[in-house]
Amino acid sequence: MSRLRAAALLLMAAALAPSSAWAQDPPPGDVSLNWVGDMAFSRSAGLPPNGGKGYFGDVTRYLRRGDLTTGNLEGTLGRAPLTKCRGNCHEFQAPPSYARVFRRAGFGLVNLANNHSHDAGERGLRETRAALHGAGVGHAGLNGKITVKRVGAARVAFIGFAPYRWASPLLDLGAAKALVRRASKRADLVVVFTHGGAEGADAAHVPHGVEHDFGENRGATRAFAHAVVESGADAVLGSGPHVLRGIECYKRAIVAYSLGNFAPYRTLSTSGILGLSGVLNLKLAPTGRFSGGRLWPVKLAPPGVPKRDGGRASVKLVRRLSRQDFGRGACRVSSTGAIKPR
Repeated sequence: MSRLRAAALLLMAAALAPSSAWAQDPPPGDVSLNWVGDMAFSRSAGLPPNGGKGYFGDVTRYLRRGDLTTGNLEGTLGRAPLTKCRGNCHEFQAPPSYARVFRRAGFGLVNLANNHSHDAGERGLRETRAALHGAGVGHAGLNGKITVKRVGAARVAFIGFAPYRWASPLLDLGAAKALVRRASKRADLVVVFTHGGAEGADAAHVPHGVEHDFGENRGATRAFAHAVVESGADAVLGSGPHVLRGIECYKRAIVAYSLGNFAPYRTLSTSGILGLSGVLNLKLAPTGRFSGGRLWPVKLAPPGVPKRDGGRASVKLVRRLSRQDFGRGACRVSSTGAIKPR
């Protein structure tokens, strides 16, 4: 064998053989996350039949896709006396067994940063956390809490913000940015949940400036999202308005300002566009960059049951809102629900 041929064979073998670092620690692929909007069950309003078994049946195929499914849990899971209302207001509580309903449907983590997680006071919050833990469902959103989970090959930090004392502070941008920076030091990726903004069918657009509802400061949702992305958040996933909102691609991150209602059985309105919902799937590269996703359209059938929507009304609404509110900054949403970065 000639020296030239032998050298060529050695170079080929070196190119084909994996390095020890590659063999021991293969590079991670994209992390696939699902996010849905507001979920609220109530004993007093009436619970789904069969202890909730089958409630999510029509959309389970969406919820079980991806590495982790998350959503906003409004209300408590337990038996503690409800303490929130002193007049005309809403308070939600379901039995602890509903934690297993979420788990069977595919949920691995829920956000507790909202105005209903304290409906039964501190005891109710403890019972909710215990029920979720017993069912193997994680939670995020309590004040100052950074929840780190291994999702696929990455460590992902989850933080939830809302304008309430038991949640991380939506109204204090400095504190929020500092918390996101702390989270980015503990994980490969940072996902921020927000619960804020005005509510109802006339709140589908994301305004500039502060939003108010029920006499409360509900945060400057657009400014907040931009601030936490600039501090290291890779995705901002919103809830609270009870209506779908547009999706923005800001810098390298995705900002979904609201997914509307998702599980509002006899608790939240489903009239008009309030009955349009969806399951947002998003993919984050190991670098944190949003690399694409999909909005699976859902329609809420009376009295608040999520069903797949072949007419894709949710996709049509989100496409329009995204273009109107964010212009060239909008994520590209196709007619079939595929989402691409700008």
